[in-house]
Amino acid sequence: MEKIIYVLTRADGDRLLGSADALTAAGATRIQVNLVDAAVVAAGRWRIEHQTPSPDAFVSLWLATAHRAGRAPLDAAVQEAAGPDAGLTAYLVTESCPLVEARAATPRGERTPGFAQIALLRRPSGQTFDAFLAAWLDEHTDVAIETQSTFSYTQNVVVRRLATAGVRDDGLDASDPVDGIVEECFPAGAMDDPHVFFDAVDDDERLADHTARMVASTSKFLDFDRIEVIPTSRYVFD
Repeated sequence: MEKIIYVLTRADGDRLLGSADALTAAGATRIQVNLVDAAVVAAGRWRIEHQTPSPDAFVSLWLATAHRAGRAPLDAAVQEAAGPDAGLTAYLVTESCPLVEARAATPRGERTPGFAQIALLRRPSGQTFDAFLAAWLDEHTDVAIETQSTFSYTQNVVVRRLATAGVRDDGLDASDPVDGIVEECFPAGAMDDPHVFFDAVDDDERLADHTARMVASTSKFLDFDRIEVIPTSRYVFD
């Protein structure tokens, strides 16, 4: 089983939410759609844009094989759902879930409570990929979980950018590669309250400590001038 994350710009969110049947018919065994929509406006303080236009939707698909011929129907189905003006970039990733959602499962296709923050990670110039992975996966994981109010945390290591024949491929700049894609789910109160976001309600000292630990840890593997952080609404179609 393989996983692809499509990063979209100028996407039609309503059409994407209505595409589950078409994506299943094209070969997807599991589908997740993340959208920048009205429900996450309050989380704008956390948004960081690097490229223009910035991503406004993500489609994660699980499938039997991501080789080009077998994937072509899915590429076309995602492009059709996103709309003719959408830019599309596809990444093959390996998925790790160090914090699995413990709350009651959200019904199929309904919005997950709270919000899902997606970050596109690019390592600092000169850092090897192995060093990036060690600092991110081995050292940072516990820090991220301990210092934030997340109820789900998914790390996607980018294996490679996929060629998408027959569809628009004018999304993210290929000369500025993405090394990892993170999804962290937060309670709704974290959208506009740093104390909630950093799991430090009514505790300024704890907020300062958690913020400092997060910055110190992420500085070991992130180029802060090239990161993108996108608050989204998450919809899962299992």
